[in-house]
Amino acid sequence: MGKKLLAAGQLAEALSHYHSAVEGDPKNYLTYYKRAAVLLAMGKSKTALPDLSKAIELKPDFLAARLQRGNILLKQGNTQEAKKDFEEVLRGNPHHEEAWLQLQHIQELDQLILEARNAYNRKDCTAAITIMERVIEFSPWDPEARELRAECYISIGELRKAIQDLLPTTKLRNDNRAAFLQLSRLYYILGEHEDSLSQVRECLKLDQDDKECFSHYKQVKKLSKQLESAEQYIAEERYEDAVEKYHSVMKTEASVQFYSIKAKERICHCLSKSKKAKEAIDVCSEAHQIDPNNIFVLRDRAEAFILNEEYEKAVEDYQEAHSFNAENHEIKEGLDRAQKLLKQSRKRDYYKILGVHRNANKQEIIKAYRKLAQQWHPDNFQSQDKKKEAEKKFIDISSAKEVLTDPDSWEEMAAVKEENGELDKTVSIGEHSEVDSSYSLTRQKLENLLNKSMRIRMTDGRTLVGLFLCTDRDCNVILGSAQEFLKSTDSFSQGEPRVLGLAMIPGHHVVSIEVESESLVTSQYL
Repeated sequence: MGKKLLAAGQLAEALSHYHSAVEGDPKNYLTYYKRAAVLLAMGKSKTALPDLSKAIELKPDFLAARLQRGNILLKQGNTQEAKKDFEEVLRGNPHHEEAWLQLQHIQELDQLILEARNAYNRKDCTAAITIMERVIEFSPWDPEARELRAECYISIGELRKAIQDLLPTTKLRNDNRAAFLQLSRLYYILGEHEDSLSQVRECLKLDQDDKECFSHYKQVKKLSKQLESAEQYIAEERYEDAVEKYHSVMKTEASVQFYSIKAKERICHCLSKSKKAKEAIDVCSEAHQIDPNNIFVLRDRAEAFILNEEYEKAVEDYQEAHSFNAENHEIKEGLDRAQKLLKQSRKRDYYKILGVHRNANKQEIIKAYRKLAQQWHPDNFQSQDKKKEAEKKFIDISSAKEVLTDPDSWEEMAAVKEENGELDKTVSIGEHSEVDSSYSLTRQKLENLLNKSMRIRMTDGRTLVGLFLCTDRDCNVILGSAQEFLKSTDSFSQGEPRVLGLAMIPGHHVVSIEVESESLVTSQYL
């Protein structure tokens, strides 16, 4: 009956049957052996051993029981006792192939264990781990082998692999409080405080007075409660309370880096959500420096940059986060939004650049432009830092004036750029001029532009007579045509026009033509 139940996979019923059989006939060696077979099928090798030993006690020449017990002892790493069983099998049957093979395995295993311990003692954990792979193949139920490999994994920072080795040892050893405590500490270091709490509680179940386990339990419990409270505050949008609670987390656990990183990440999030841009940027930057691949830190810092109207930096952070996780929908949406805000920001601050009201007329705009162009001309500054700042201001001022005095032209250019990747318009400050499709600028067109351009008297006596916004290709045409024109006209002396850096439109420059005492002022601004 029991044999049929075992064959049918009804292990619980089969075990119950053999329990009754043993009680009914406690001197029957075969009943103990069969019950051991059921226990082995259920994965209860430790429980099966006493039944095999009882069967051998009742019938010392029962070779099948000795072979089975030897195999279990070998898997448990008990090579000495396993060797005795295999030798007994060979006494009864000198040609037993499995017994001979297992004796060879024992000899190999003893040598491997010796080599692994030597490698561990000389702190060569990489070698020890490699050797222990083979040891554990022979003895998967040996707690000492797994504990040794776990120690090696810990020493090289492979904590999760150490956990995988230690978890079985809690069942392979009775009252293994040391393993539960070690597991709790490893989970704690990894930031998995809930699993840490679960493992240390298992230790206290075995002995509630265990001092080490109780001390660690109090620490984990306190930290876990603080983390749960902080996250609850965030869920309730009580960001100030959450920030305060995460500061408590950093005080409670200052030595494990995970929790300080986690706290700074969440404080960064809270400050960004509560619109404290500057504070958020500072904390997020600290967190980013420690954990540069954290997309949530990058997301929250990007949002803080948006609050601070630093849209280029926001785009950079979202792009970096997107490079780490291109499938994150929230990051994709944030990147699109930041890019739109950046694009809008390049169009909406022209009045602010010139310092005029939004209802300013053309004369007021031109007056403000002349004043600022005179003030911020790069040649008015000596130091390189000031000169670079002036160059940017000068170009922004010129671009702002052009947009505000001819907005239709700007919209047309922006539309063309957006569709084709470049503008095919050339703009002269004071007058709008189209360049033909071949990008040629005739001498007559240039002369007309120069004659129509505003004359801006600079502080050092020079006069600005021409300022052109152009693409790279157009700028080369303008520079060549202007040079040819200036050399052949009586209005200006010979010289070289100059290019003033990038305009507010990406990929564009400003060509400046200036004269002083009938000589063209030249300089190099790139």
